[in-house]
Amino acid sequence: MADGERLSEKVLPNGDIYVGNFDGLLPCGMGKYTWSDGTIYEGNWEKGKMTGRGRMCWPSGAIYEGDFSGGYLHGSGTFVGLDGSIYKGAWRMNIQHGLGRKDYCNSDSYEGSWKEGVQEGIGRYMWGTGNTYIGNWKAGKMCGRGVMKWANGDLFDGLWLDGLKHGSGLYKFADGGHYIGIWSKGLKDGQGTFYPAGSNLPYLTKWYDSIGYYDGKQSVLRHSASSNLEEFGTRKLSIKRTISERWSLRGLFRNSGRISHRALSLDADWSFGDSVREMPLHDSGHMLSCSSYKDEQEAQDGSIHAYEREYMQGILISERILDSVQSVPHKNKQRRKQKSKEAKKLGETIRKGHRSYYLMLSLQLGIRYTVGKITPVPMREVRSSDFGPRARIRMYFPKKGSQYTPPHYSIGFYWKDYCPMVFRNLREMFKIDAADYMMSICGCDGLRELSSPGKSGSIFYLSQDERFVIKTLRKSELKILLKMLPNYYNHVGTYDNTLITKFFGLHRIMLRGGRKVRFVVMGNMFCTELRIHRRYDLKGSSQGRSTNKCKIDECTTLKDLDLSYVFHLEKSWRDSLFKQISLDCMFLESQCIIDYSLLLGLHFRAPEHLKTLVEPQDTPQDLSISPADDGCGCN
Repeated sequence: MADGERLSEKVLPNGDIYVGNFDGLLPCGMGKYTWSDGTIYEGNWEKGKMTGRGRMCWPSGAIYEGDFSGGYLHGSGTFVGLDGSIYKGAWRMNIQHGLGRKDYCNSDSYEGSWKEGVQEGIGRYMWGTGNTYIGNWKAGKMCGRGVMKWANGDLFDGLWLDGLKHGSGLYKFADGGHYIGIWSKGLKDGQGTFYPAGSNLPYLTKWYDSIGYYDGKQSVLRHSASSNLEEFGTRKLSIKRTISERWSLRGLFRNSGRISHRALSLDADWSFGDSVREMPLHDSGHMLSCSSYKDEQEAQDGSIHAYEREYMQGILISERILDSVQSVPHKNKQRRKQKSKEAKKLGETIRKGHRSYYLMLSLQLGIRYTVGKITPVPMREVRSSDFGPRARIRMYFPKKGSQYTPPHYSIGFYWKDYCPMVFRNLREMFKIDAADYMMSICGCDGLRELSSPGKSGSIFYLSQDERFVIKTLRKSELKILLKMLPNYYNHVGTYDNTLITKFFGLHRIMLRGGRKVRFVVMGNMFCTELRIHRRYDLKGSSQGRSTNKCKIDECTTLKDLDLSYVFHLEKSWRDSLFKQISLDCMFLESQCIIDYSLLLGLHFRAPEHLKTLVEPQDTPQDLSISPADDGCGCN
């Protein structure tokens, strides 16, 4: 014991009792503290705060044993909850954060990465029923790339969103059949291909390769199975690398994946979401596949047919037999060529030598600087001082760098970021991750410059992943946006389903010679996994509202008189849509804005609708609409 320390007992006026070492008047060293409510801590103290190894018991029966720092559960420790659940892993400020394992009272278990008390990052969840998921998580739900294996032998490898299959993926049935296609909110949605059991799956290797499974060998993944998830805590994942690069498909569900207790995390009261528990043990498409075509699988020449199918919200609406599997590769090659032509990106990529190259570099550097500066600031409610032209961040970026800014390849410029706290909260409100936002706009790939579709003369830029649109503004437009920003913030916060454009940032760059360029960053409503076949800008007017019919393609923005469809919606959807449009129009009217329009995108599900793309219609066509058929928003 150091000089000045002594073992003593002290009873506080509120009934708490401390027995242990002191350094002056403060507990220091080993000691036991008993609160008046029955909570007990026994362990190390430093300057009057629990710091070091210790054990805490609550009256409810919950127990924590592990590291403390500054009075918080902080470091590595084990928590036994009142319900019998056990968490072993890392903690940060009383919240599980890092790598950890939790065994639930219902025999479920999760092992992997946590963030602020919920699963986030890469992890493995094992249900007591025998189902297992390994992959990416976000905000406590399966989100991103992942593999789910059910107890009955079925397996899904693909994209997830909010605990449901969402995006492209491969579903392998226990009998050996495969379905490759697209899902939306847990249901098959769009076109896909079913390969019956016994197929050689000539496409499978190439499909895996396209998403990062193979590196030239058909049966070997880039990395062997990982039996220790702790490696993900010490090695930062590349955004372009997939979960499949970490585990082999065969070893994915074989290893127990035990982890050490050096750095782990989770919230003791957290329970697994219902959206995940509702995942079915059987896929409805499996029964149809086995029953409808069991007798047709074998062709006369011994080859096996594949089936091209189209689903609408989980319902099979069309199907056709493809050529035998042996002849598919040639056909697939033609399709890939055709698809590559169809997938031609909008706009002109900005590269060195482009007239907007230095402007783009300055914009990317400014956004990276201000988003990186404002993101670590703790979340709080916005104040009146956060709005207006005086709420800004200003910075000069010399080419050689400064004490506050890095050197760069652009020319020296002045940067101004308007209302940074407001737009930070808006990005959070719209569920835009700060890292994804910067990577999308400021990544290695350049922006794309679009020709202006309107009469304003503004220049539009598009991020390479097409999630964000950046528009140049006149000074008068910037002032209007700043003036309406408080009411806009309240409106979008009140109405989650608003159709009004989502704004993510407002900036100004001043270049050499005093030239000022103002930008607003917006969401791109046409960034969707569904192909947009027609897009319309509707103002509710007939004056000059038509487009030259000779130059129409999928990228053309059509107008009111070009719309030749009548839409039929369920009454509840129609009422909700009209109510939101009315609320949004009332808001725009209250801001004295009259020049706005409704942006409408159409995706045709059934093949017969595609004829309308090349055959102009003289009379309106009737279309029944489901929520994923179209996208719309107010501009």
